[in-house]
Amino acid sequence: MIKLYGNASPNVVKVVIMLEETGMPYEYVWIDQYQDEQFSPAYARINPNNKVPAIVDEGARGRSVFESGAILIYLAEKTGCFLPASEPDRSSTFAWLMLQMSGIGPMFGQFNHFNSPDYSNEDVPYAKNRFGNEARRIIKVLEHRLSECAYLAGSAYSIADIAAYPWMVLRSFIGLPAEGLPNIEAWTQRIAARPAVMRAQERWDKARAISAAAKAAASPEQRDRYFGRVPR
Repeated sequence: MIKLYGNASPNVVKVVIMLEETGMPYEYVWIDQYQDEQFSPAYARINPNNKVPAIVDEGARGRSVFESGAILIYLAEKTGCFLPASEPDRSSTFAWLMLQMSGIGPMFGQFNHFNSPDYSNEDVPYAKNRFGNEARRIIKVLEHRLSECAYLAGSAYSIADIAAYPWMVLRSFIGLPAEGLPNIEAWTQRIAARPAVMRAQERWDKARAISAAAKAAASPEQRDRYFGRVPR
């Protein structure tokens, strides 16, 4: 049994997709970050960086793994799924996974933060331009890559696609380009049609509803802490 600690963020959804794809039994343990549950001593023992997602593999003597990319690699190696065993596909998978970790997630996330009045209390054009321009550049990189092959690492679906997919389907929601990207659109449709991804989408929809309710119930002080407006 895998215990997955998370909320409704794309980084958590990556892991949900992987668990659904591999058929591993898992429990989704909700972490309410508005209530500072990620800073509890019990959770800090699982993830000393106090973020989600994290997993505990109860079948491996309670081994904990944090950071979504590391979790995907761990689960891929544990199950033998979605991570090629031989080169050059293996290193290609790692390269595109790292692009998601270092580029897509941080740039999309920062752009969303500064572009959304729900998150940023002030208009910062420089930040919106800086992160928006880089996010749009990365989208072009993926569009070009997917003009060459069906999936990010090559011909086969891999953890690189699982990592990028939740972020890419949110791009219009956070104000990034969604039109004129036929290769990305075809790729997202291929992935969205997978039965495991459909099941993960159902979990994501429910998680987003829970997250919206938690946000509505949070005090201004709790929101300030969650969005990093005040130091901890």
